[in-house]
Amino acid sequence: MIRERITEALDVKRRILENDDLIAKIELVAALITRTYREGGKVLFCGNGGSAADAQHLAAELSGRFYLDRDPLDAEACHVNTSFLTAVANDYDFETGYARYIKATGRKGDVLVGISTSGNSGNIVKAMETARNKGMHTVAMTGETGGKLKILADILLNVPSTDTPRIQEAHILMGHIFCEIVESNLFGQPDN
Repeated sequence: MIRERITEALDVKRRILENDDLIAKIELVAALITRTYREGGKVLFCGNGGSAADAQHLAAELSGRFYLDRDPLDAEACHVNTSFLTAVANDYDFETGYARYIKATGRKGDVLVGISTSGNSGNIVKAMETARNKGMHTVAMTGETGGKLKILADILLNVPSTDTPRIQEAHILMGHIFCEIVESNLFGQPDN
C-alpha cells in the first residue's frame, strides 16, 4: 500500500507537470499576489479541516518567510481567530463565518485563496462570493472539477484528481511554488 500511495501521488504531480494551462495558472497566481503586495494589499486564505491547515501553512510561508530572511508579508488564514468563528457559527451559522471575516477584513484589491478539495464547501463558497462583491481577487484551489468555486474564481487551480489526500498534497506543492515565486519577485533570489 505504501508504494501504491507514493505512485498515486507521483502520478498526480506528473499530470500537473504536463498540464501547461495549470502551470500557467500557478504563474498567474504568483503574479497576482506579487502585484497585490506591491499595491499595499494582503492575502487571505480559507479552508476546512486539512485545507484549513493548508491555508494556515501557506499564510505562514508569506507572513513569516519561505527561503529568505526578509520583511513579513500581510497574509492570514481566516480561521485562526477561533473565538470569532465559533461565535459566528453559534449566533448565525457555520457557513457564514468566513464570509463575515472577509466582510470585516477584506479590501478591494486584496486576494482571497479559497481551498476546498471538492470545490463545494458552503462556507468557502460564501467567502468567495463576499470577496468578489468587495472587489477582491479570488483564487480557488480545488480538485479536478472545481465544483461551485469554479465560477467564483478569477484563477482556478484544480488538481487533476478526485482523491482528497492526493489533492491536498498537490495544493501544498502548488502553494509552495507560488509562495516561492512571490518571495523571489519581491525580495530577490535566495543564496544557495
